[in-house]
Amino acid sequence: MAETAPTPPADDKKDLRKLLNLDAPPVVTEHTMGKLKYTASVGMLPIRDDKGEPEAGLFYTAYTKTGADPAKRPLMFAFNGGPGSSSVWLHLGALGPKRVKLNKDGSLPAPPFELVDCPETWLEHCDLVFIDPVGTGFSRAVKPELDAKFYGLKGDFESVGEFIRLYLSRNKRWGSPLYMAGESYGTTRAAGLAGYLADFGIAFKGIVLVSSVLQFQTLDFTPGNDTPYIYFLPTYAAAAHYHGKIRKRRNLRAFLHEVEKFATTEYLLALEQGDALPKATRNKIVDKLAGYTGLSKRFLELTDLRINIHEFCKELLRDERKTLGRLDTRFTGYDASLTESSLSSDPAMAAIRAPYTAMINDYLGRVLGYPSDDLYRVIGEGGLDLWRTWDWGSARAGHPDVSIALRDALAKNPHMKVMVASGFYDLATPFAATYYTLEHMKIGPFRKNFVCHEYEAGHMMYIDEAELAKLQADVAAFLKT
Repeated sequence: MAETAPTPPADDKKDLRKLLNLDAPPVVTEHTMGKLKYTASVGMLPIRDDKGEPEAGLFYTAYTKTGADPAKRPLMFAFNGGPGSSSVWLHLGALGPKRVKLNKDGSLPAPPFELVDCPETWLEHCDLVFIDPVGTGFSRAVKPELDAKFYGLKGDFESVGEFIRLYLSRNKRWGSPLYMAGESYGTTRAAGLAGYLADFGIAFKGIVLVSSVLQFQTLDFTPGNDTPYIYFLPTYAAAAHYHGKIRKRRNLRAFLHEVEKFATTEYLLALEQGDALPKATRNKIVDKLAGYTGLSKRFLELTDLRINIHEFCKELLRDERKTLGRLDTRFTGYDASLTESSLSSDPAMAAIRAPYTAMINDYLGRVLGYPSDDLYRVIGEGGLDLWRTWDWGSARAGHPDVSIALRDALAKNPHMKVMVASGFYDLATPFAATYYTLEHMKIGPFRKNFVCHEYEAGHMMYIDEAELAKLQADVAAFLKT
């Protein structure tokens, strides 16, 4: 195992170049899992300005299969979202050769936590590079005043794009079949990068969008925007079905098809009429909403037929003093206040945060031998709430939309394929909202380039062992095509 001196703690607020150790070679180790032999490389790549001066360091963990020809071996770059999340979830949840051991359904096990082999690793099919964008993991701007340059759509695309270009050059992988995998806001990043990097001669053979959000109009509960109420409804119904709040239990997918049809016809037309909606029609809509969501008619009347995500998570199991998870509505928790309409915490995130945080720190230091005294930012540590401070550009005045960038990327590279993975119990990026986006991208002949898969799990469908195996099989088939 290669060794280097530990990096000093991040106490120099003016210049972090020494902490980032940008000139150090990656730490390289050899590993075996069953018949699979692979090399792990952990390090930092510099992002420089036009004058060649370093502005940031991007931390990465890469895996390459031993004995494979790198010129022909597929190479996949992977990242999570946030904005402000490290790549730990995909890294130690589904794609990498090790995964955090949770209970079989993805719920929290008793500590101490454990890292186990991941036979479902995508490394069987492609080499992997996990990227931590600036402000996540160990990645940092060299000076605090440079942070704003990277904390926004434009700077994010440019810095991660530059990382990909530099990695290809340093590792002589320009000829490899190239892929990207993004989760959540990481799908936003992947869609933007696909078009952005095409102008630098970097064309992807395929991208995998896990829990996708390309068009933010589908997610933003803003005044005058009824779109989220329509496309969150099927996920509300899935949650109600799971928790036994639907009077007549039936096949989940058949039930959701029925709800989707109602949401995009009767419900949509009712919301469009606003206060002009006739009372008889309104009563009919309330009856159907109650039947599909398990919510009381009185509550639905008070919401004006518009069910906000946080209100739903608090209301469905209020009589049991339970709240639902936003990332995965199968998970439940307890809020201190039953009268508040917002969640004090997400039970689904609470179930995975501690295990993943502990295991990424243990794994990087003890197993992969990467020395650092710095804080590995999983998501939002140190008070860094990038989602709220992110520079979305002029689009945030309306709604950011990178579906246009993805369509343009397909126009530039019509050979690129796209796999979309969605969980039924995901209220962060609902599956019906993803389908709405795909159906409004005007992709025409490129529709055949897309394949969509559904999972009976939440935002991170892979934390459920059964769905982890299904995801790996779906990706394996995608890579073969």
